[in-house]
Amino acid sequence: MNRGSATIEARVADAVPGLRLDRALADALPEVSRERLKALIASGAVTDPQGRLASDPSGKAIPGATYRVTFPPAAPSENAAQDIALNVVFEDDYLIVIDKQAGLVVHPAAGNADGTLVNALLHHCAGNLSGIGGVARPGIVHRIDKDTSGLMVAAKTDRAHEGLARQFHDHSIDRRYKAIVSGRPAPPAGTVDAPLARSPSNRKKIAIVSGGKRAVTHYSTIERLRDGALVECRLETGRTHQVRVHMASLGHPLLGDPVYGRTKQGHKAVLETLGFHRQALHAARLGFIHPVRSTALSFDSEMPSDMQELFNTLYS
Repeated sequence: MNRGSATIEARVADAVPGLRLDRALADALPEVSRERLKALIASGAVTDPQGRLASDPSGKAIPGATYRVTFPPAAPSENAAQDIALNVVFEDDYLIVIDKQAGLVVHPAAGNADGTLVNALLHHCAGNLSGIGGVARPGIVHRIDKDTSGLMVAAKTDRAHEGLARQFHDHSIDRRYKAIVSGRPAPPAGTVDAPLARSPSNRKKIAIVSGGKRAVTHYSTIERLRDGALVECRLETGRTHQVRVHMASLGHPLLGDPVYGRTKQGHKAVLETLGFHRQALHAARLGFIHPVRSTALSFDSEMPSDMQELFNTLYS
C-alpha cells in the first residue's frame, strides 16, 4: 500500500447553496464514501479556502469553494491477498486496467468479505495500490456492478488515483456499455437526462428522483433483435445503476435484470434455456488520459461468451 498521506483539492458545486459539507464533498469526490468523508472532517483533515479547519460534517459548504482533504497514510490492509484470475488489459507502475468477469464483486462489503476484485488486486499488485479509497477499497477509483462484465481501471499510486478521480468527476472519461434490452427503443437513439438517487420506497434500489444527482445517458441502437435490441450506452455521468435505471425508464429494461426489469414470456424461455441469470450489460469501452504520463489511452472489450450467446439467439 502507499504509506504516505495524500491531499486532494475538492471543489464544491456552484449552484447548490446550503448543502452540508459532507454531502458537498461526497459529490465532488465520488470515489470516497460519504461516511469516510464525515470521519475525515471530524478528525480535522479538511480545511476551507482560507486554510481554516472545517470540523463539522453538517456545516454548510461554501458554493464554488475549493476545500483541501488530507488522507492519512493507509493502514495495513485487513483484506487478504487472494490468487484470483484476472484478465489484465493494461498495466504499468501507476494503474491497471481489468476486464472484469461477471459475478466478481469489486470490493469487500457485507455478505462479500473476500473473493473480490480488491483481494485479487492485492495479490496481483503485491499490495501496491492507492490508499485514497481507504482500507476497504485500496486502488478502487470507480465500480461496476457484480453481475456486469467489462472494463474498469484501478490506481496503484495516490497520484494516479487523484488524476483518474478528477477525470471521472469532470465527466471526461469515455465509458460505453453494450446492453441487450427488451423491446426496440423508439427513437432508436437519444438521451436520458434524469437525476438519480436512492429510491424513497426501497433503499436497495436507485430511482429517478427530483433533487437527485444529475445523470445523463446517451443511447443508440446497434442491432434490432427479436422483440429486443442491442444498444450502446455512453455515460456522460457515472451514477450507480445508471444504465439499468435509465433504460428501464424508457420502457426498455435490460434482459435478465432482477431488480429493474420485467422479463417478457418469450425472453424468459430463452434466458432459462441459456442459463443466463444476470443483467445483459457489458462495459465495452474505457478511455482516459493517463494521469501521470498524460497520454491518451482507450480500451475495447468484446461481449463475453454468455452475452454473445444471448445476442446470437435473439438475432437468429
